[in-house]
Parts: sequence; C-alpha cells; structure tokens
Amino acid sequence: MNRISVAQPKLSGNERKYVLDCLDTNWISSNGKYIGEFEKTFAEFCGVRHAIATNNGTTALHLALVVLGLQPGDEVIIPTVTYIATANAVRYCGATPVLVDVVEGTMNIDPKDIARALTPRTRGIIPVHLYGHPTEMGPVMDIAKKHGLWVLEDAAEAHGAECDGKRVGSIGDMATFSFFGNKIVTTGEGGMVTTNDDALAEKLRLFRGQGMDPKRRYWFPVIGYNYRMTNIQAAIGLAQMETVDLALADRDRLATWYNEALAPLADRIVLPAQASWARQVFWMYNIFLRDGDAHRRDAVMQAMDKEGVETRPVFYPMHVMPPYLEATSYPVADLWAQRGINLPTHQDLTREEVARVARALTQALG
Repeated sequence: MNRISVAQPKLSGNERKYVLDCLDTNWISSNGKYIGEFEKTFAEFCGVRHAIATNNGTTALHLALVVLGLQPGDEVIIPTVTYIATANAVRYCGATPVLVDVVEGTMNIDPKDIARALTPRTRGIIPVHLYGHPTEMGPVMDIAKKHGLWVLEDAAEAHGAECDGKRVGSIGDMATFSFFGNKIVTTGEGGMVTTNDDALAEKLRLFRGQGMDPKRRYWFPVIGYNYRMTNIQAAIGLAQMETVDLALADRDRLATWYNEALAPLADRIVLPAQASWARQVFWMYNIFLRDGDAHRRDAVMQAMDKEGVETRPVFYPMHVMPPYLEATSYPVADLWAQRGINLPTHQDLTREEVARVARALTQALG
C-alpha cells in the first residue's frame, strides 16, 4: 500500500530549467536575475508595490519587526494559536509577545480579544492567516488605527488568500510569507516581505544585506543581517509563480473532494470553516473532532497512520509551550487545538486517495 503523505511540493513547471540556467551561468548565490523577477512577480500577485525576498519565513518576520523599530520592552499582540516562529521573531527583538485567544473554526486571532490585551507598551499586532484562511482584517485594522499601532500580517500559509476581496499581504503595513517545501508556493526554504510603503521597503533591503549602503560598497551604516535569498531559490520561486493559479485551483478542488467524502462524518467531525468574506486557499485541510481530547485525537491519527495515511496535529497554542508558558486559560484555543487534525493536502492527491483518507478516518473514529 502506497503511503499518502500529509504534504509534498509540486515541481512540474520550469523549476528544473531555471535552476539549470543558474548553474550554467554560475549565478547561484544572492545575486542574479531570478531574485528581482521573483520579487516583481510576487508583488504583482499580492497587489503591492514592493516584495523583498529573504532566505526563510522566520527571517522575513524578524526583518520586518526590525524595520518597524521593535525594541526591548515593547509588546506585540499575537494569536496564541500559530507556528512558533511568530512568537520567536518578537523575542528576537527583545520584545514580548502578548497572547490572545482565537475564534472558533478558523482559529485566527479574535479581534474582540485584542482590546483587552492593549497596554501602553503595545506597539503592533501580528494577525496570522492560519492554514490558508485569512484573519478578519477590518476590525484588526480599526483597532490599530485607533491606537496608533502597526499591523504585520503573518501570511506564511496563505498565498493567494483574500479578505473582503483584497489579497493578504496587501492589507497591513507589511506582511511576511514562507516558501518552505510544504507551502503552496515553495522555494525549498525562503521567505518574502511585502509592503506598499516605499520607506519601509528601502529599509528592508538595507537590513537584509548586512546593512551595506547600496550607494557605497562595503560601507555599513547599520547593523544588518544576512537574510538574502539565493538566485537558485528565486529561480524555483519564479517557476512556482507561473503555475500558482493552477495550484490554488487544485486545492479548491481537493477541498471539494474532501467535503463530499467526509460529509457522512458530520456528526463526529467539524469540517473547515469558510467565512463569507474570505477566500480560503487550503494550505492544510483541517478537521476537528466534535468530542474528546488530545489523547483521542492522537489515537485517531495513529490508527490512520497504520492504514498508510500521514496526518499531523494542528499547532499547539503558544501558552502551553515552555518558552511562553502561561497559567491563563484560552478557552477556544485550548479546545480546538487538542481536537484538530491536518489531513493530507497537496496537489498530487487523487480523488481515489481522498476517498482512502476518508475511509481511514471513518475506521479510526470507530
């Protein structure tokens, strides 16, 4: 029986051609034509003026926070349910991530909970477009404007998602993306920062390349970072962008297949949420058990694994992680995080394999 993986990249376009061009021309490091072309294409995709490539999604987050001026003692509001890089990047700056609860279904930041977390030290908000479903950005932006805060979208998992018809990556002051191997658009490892602010874009480029003055070679007016993307990574990314519309359509179709195959289990699981104002891109297709706890969820996953179906749990909340441990209860996050499962989600899945996943889940649920 062939094992069904939870995620895998699809490299069926010009990836090989462009990478070989890098090798043939010796442009393999952080200079080369593909970097600029990839940045330009991604900026157009998001509907912004600037896209600045980095070597991974975490460095994109850190770079953005540095440019926003985050300092030790500052506070940044983030959802407790996210990948840990969101919180870590805040800590890299010596600042404090202030956790808030999430909304049911999407597990995105709850705008109503942001207000209670505001203090005189709050400098910004990082809404996370979790698993490809966008955060409801209108209320977040209203709070930020009212209190003079910046907004940094963590769009690592949401390439192409939309909120009220507007692409993520173009709504906040800046946004960051990841191009890890399991993302909708991949460069193997890689990241991007997007913005419409010319001054912020200039600073991003300065700090990305060790802080070297673009007009005075080997002169460093600031302490920068080596967060540059290679030409080879960008070559893969450009090829991925040429087929991104197909990738998004494939994931829509996959979600439809799952919705149909899992409909008979509606009394035992909750299918992915889809807000009326949102364009979800299904980086991961998640289901949630209607009852039970993390032990039951893990038992379901183990049973599916024995049937050759790989799954993984949704992210643990930050407040249960040792570096960010809190005694505070986050009711929605605590409940949904212990019942959530990522099902296999990638472009190469066939309808027959989706049916097999559904059978394995049905059997595992008993």
